Amino acid sequence: MPIINRIAEFHADMTAWRHDFHRHPELGFQEHRTSAIVAEKLREFGVDEVVTGIARTGVVGVIRGRPGDDAVGLRADMDALPIMEETGLPHASTAPGVMHACGHDGHTTMLLGAARYLAETRNFPGTVYVIFQPAEEGQAGGALMVKEGLFERFPMRMVFGMHNWPQIPAGTFVWRNGPIMAACAEFEITVTGRGGHAAHPERTIDPIVTAAHIVTALQSVVSRNVGGADAGVVTVGHISGGHAHNVIPQTVRLLGTARWFAPEIGDVLESGVRRVATGVATSFGANAEVRYERTYIATVNEEAATALTVKAAAAVTGEARVAPMPKPTLGGEDFSFMLAAKQGSYIMLGGGRSESEPMLHHPRYDFNDEILPIGASYWATLAEQTLSGG
Repeated sequence: MPIINRIAEFHADMTAWRHDFHRHPELGFQEHRTSAIVAEKLREFGVDEVVTGIARTGVVGVIRGRPGDDAVGLRADMDALPIMEETGLPHASTAPGVMHACGHDGHTTMLLGAARYLAETRNFPGTVYVIFQPAEEGQAGGALMVKEGLFERFPMRMVFGMHNWPQIPAGTFVWRNGPIMAACAEFEITVTGRGGHAAHPERTIDPIVTAAHIVTALQSVVSRNVGGADAGVVTVGHISGGHAHNVIPQTVRLLGTARWFAPEIGDVLESGVRRVATGVATSFGANAEVRYERTYIATVNEEAATALTVKAAAAVTGEARVAPMPKPTLGGEDFSFMLAAKQGSYIMLGGGRSESEPMLHHPRYDFNDEILPIGASYWATLAEQTLSGG
């Protein structure tokens, strides 16, 4: 079964919704406009119940089909990123320094499209819960939804997630059993030395030189402590310190992230970051304070649920366009907390238009509107097939 005809009919509507969300991006737990529009549209579609305020700005729609006790959840994320957009598109962000650089505008739109279709047709026994989650980007809105009783308030047998993936051709799907995305931590290292005049560095303890050596030494945490068969990443993404060309500052601040799959590797990375930062600082006569916080657990797919996602994807695009993912990505995802609490699976939908397609989190990235009906058809097909017995 290809793209659902009825969903294809409102492709233009979905494109308009997506462009509106893109023009008005909102950061995590600030998605007030977005969630209000989502709730309004769900009511307009005739969704049986629309629940707002879960995890602050989250929305859950309840769509009941024919009589039946089974239920599934379909989840999309709504938040944007603190990035200055550089696309120059007519629907570019109107919020300075905020943009939908990860495609959550498209995720929200695809699930809205599926909700519209499912509410119109109700060609399934049981209940579909459409879950619009806030604050995926680093603030663990998914974990908060679980903590606030998502699965108790909306009892479902399985929950499913999906992400666009611009590095694979548009309209293709990739899937994976077991870990598909990494566990994450964020760290902050504050290096304190002794400031002074740049002309007399001998009278100082230079925190900039110290920080530079810490950044270099951190590269050994993975290369000299993690085996080649395992995976881990330590990346410094921000350095700040000093305000003038002729002043050695008192402090320098480093921000970074660590990623892994196996819990024991997570322990190795944390101990390594702490050891290297404090040890290098001490060797320079400086001090390093390390704040290290594990934020997301690994996203792990369950095999039986993944088989259902593969079947639904193949029904929409054909078996030739659905392939196993060769290896997991070290990107993080807070859908992991939902999968830790409930059977389910997470799949990737290709959005690539060319080999030079900007990556996620890039200031020139823009969601590919051509895959909107594909994603919405996948959601609808998955719900119908799963609730009808697979």
